[in-house]
Amino acid sequence: MLVNKPNLQSLFTGFNTKFNAAFEAAPSQFRLVSMEAPSAAREETYAWLGQFARMREWIGQRNIRNLSLHSYTLKNKTFEDTVSIPRTDIEDDKFGIFNPVVSEMGRSAAMHPDELIFALLSSGFDALCYDGQPFFDADHPRIQADGTEVSVSNMQAGAETPWFLLDCSREIKPTIWQPRMPYEFQMQTDLGETNVFMNDEFRYGVRARANAGFGFWQMAFGSKATLDAANYEAARSAIASLKGDNDRPLALSGTHLVVPPSLEGAARKLVVNTVNTAGASNEWAGSAELIVSPWLA
Repeated sequence: MLVNKPNLQSLFTGFNTKFNAAFEAAPSQFRLVSMEAPSAAREETYAWLGQFARMREWIGQRNIRNLSLHSYTLKNKTFEDTVSIPRTDIEDDKFGIFNPVVSEMGRSAAMHPDELIFALLSSGFDALCYDGQPFFDADHPRIQADGTEVSVSNMQAGAETPWFLLDCSREIKPTIWQPRMPYEFQMQTDLGETNVFMNDEFRYGVRARANAGFGFWQMAFGSKATLDAANYEAARSAIASLKGDNDRPLALSGTHLVVPPSLEGAARKLVVNTVNTAGASNEWAGSAELIVSPWLA
């Protein structure tokens, strides 16, 4: 191929088509467990976290909820993935061997939100959420009807591989996906560029700005105990029993069971198989949708 601006643009168009096709075809699970909150700035503050909506009888004036009691700020990060292609490979018409590489870049970009969101769950036993406590913690503060504060837990202690039970039935989800700039395939192929002159190569890359963060801890339950029927039942009971301030039930339920690949077998026995290991009917079959995420491994 003659290396000139029109041919390089044509090559980029072909690569971009490969990238977009792989991007669109890639499997993705993050939308099941996260709400999308597009960003328009360097960072976003979620002051409304901690204020579940509630109806009440209208007596006297309206009771206005304060949506700035908490301050949870999520700063956008910049991400990239870049490859170089020798100019000689383009001159010798060998650029086709890079099509799989470009396709894989598209697939990787599409799955990147999964990587961030599910890794966030794994970090939840240590990383802080809006109330200043770890996302999965035994000491979340809650105000009772009499005005006193009580500690609330959304976790099971243990030393086993972590698993998670989430309520993903609402518009608000347990985690936040905050996109700032979309995943964009870019090129650096100007013949006057320093890298072309000095290194005799062209560069192609992906750029995006985004971040992942925690939503309501009440909508997630994390466990380090053995994934079995007894602990699963305890997790479902715990998340369904959670109350908001003033002892108001939150009406939550465990809709999604999230596990790493190593716990897929145990999870299927719990929520997929219709009979248990003893051959009896499995009471938990279909009680939650199973998500097996490689990013929890």
